[in-house]
Amino acid sequence: MTGLYEIWQRAEVSRRLDVLSGFIAMCAAEDKAARRRLTQMIADADAALSASPTDLVAASEYLDELVHWADTEWADHPYRPVESRPDEADRQTRDYAKDLRHAALPVRVRDEMSRIELSLEVRFLALCRQPGLDCRIRQDVFYVAGRAAMALDLGHLEAAEREVRRMEQVGSVEPRESRCG
Repeated sequence: MTGLYEIWQRAEVSRRLDVLSGFIAMCAAEDKAARRRLTQMIADADAALSASPTDLVAASEYLDELVHWADTEWADHPYRPVESRPDEADRQTRDYAKDLRHAALPVRVRDEMSRIELSLEVRFLALCRQPGLDCRIRQDVFYVAGRAAMALDLGHLEAAEREVRRMEQVGSVEPRESRCG
């Protein structure tokens, strides 16, 4: 199975390719030669990303070419995409990576992950809606929910289930005097 690091790298390149190719397609809408060039570059980049094993070097070279093209032709364009802040880029890449990872898993595992994810969301929302929930307990619920989501991202079903059970335990603690903010 494809490693998580490789999936992350593929997701990062795919995300940036999508953003730049959309921008260039908009800018080059009237130029048939530019559209053909863009279509070929995207097809080649997609082929490199879909190859087994993935050719990240080639895909990155196509990305660099798109960046150069956008920088030379449309650097001053008001809608020229800027590089996202690191935290936003990671969030976007995480969404791409989850899709790639999800597609690589067997149906049985995907179904189990979906069940756990639904269970996590239902329990999380139920706990967050409890009236009078102590601030400290609420923080613990968010923390444990994040751990469960991370376990799901990594495909570790047992850890995700364990964190969902832990979240229930945290939420059942008696409220005490809040010392938050």
